[in-house]
Amino acid sequence: MTARTSVVRARWRDIDRIVDLITDALSPTDLGAWLVPDEPCRPGVLAAVARIWTEHALLFGDAFLLQDGTAATIWFHRYRPIPQPAGYAERLGAACGAHRDRFLLLGRALAARRPVEAHNHLAFLAAPGPDRGRRAAAVLAGSQRRMDTLSLPTYAEVFTTADRYLHQRHGYASRAPFPLPGGGAAHPMWRFSPFWAGRMSGNTVARWSARQSLVRVRNDRLGGYVHP
Repeated sequence: MTARTSVVRARWRDIDRIVDLITDALSPTDLGAWLVPDEPCRPGVLAAVARIWTEHALLFGDAFLLQDGTAATIWFHRYRPIPQPAGYAERLGAACGAHRDRFLLLGRALAARRPVEAHNHLAFLAAPGPDRGRRAAAVLAGSQRRMDTLSLPTYAEVFTTADRYLHQRHGYASRAPFPLPGGGAAHPMWRFSPFWAGRMSGNTVARWSARQSLVRVRNDRLGGYVHP
């Protein structure tokens, strides 16, 4: 049975909590380890980058929290071009130091394969700690209901079999995976809003970017995290 715990729309005062959730979710994964190989520095670097994108989402998208604050989603409204965060190059350099290029490589790999249609992009889903499956399902279900009312399809990249199954249970269809620069693959997922006037049929598919990644898949080591 799908969990139906209520979500609340996040505000500026919730940024610290969301940053903590993202950091705790990403730090123990292989993706987090590739982004920041220096383990003692990893939480601080990931938190600084998560803060940049969480602040940006509150300007160009939405963020949601479970009412108990134990899981979060971050969305971007991609029905028009979204600028980079203000002072992004400088902020990213200050946050990442020597690891900056890895974040840029990952960002480019994901952006190159993003659909060109207007959509809402689930960029982060963070539900760290025990009982992750239940809380991840709850925050996805609650925030998805909110996003469906905007009458656009939604898109996500996921990195594990468990997260693919989670999104499929919430109406997402899988598309062909693509390789990531740190090894492993991203699995794009697409979901129609039941209110989307542009939907022609259940077989309608998104148009994907023609740009191809030049990196190779090594294995499926990435952890359960979604990135912009």
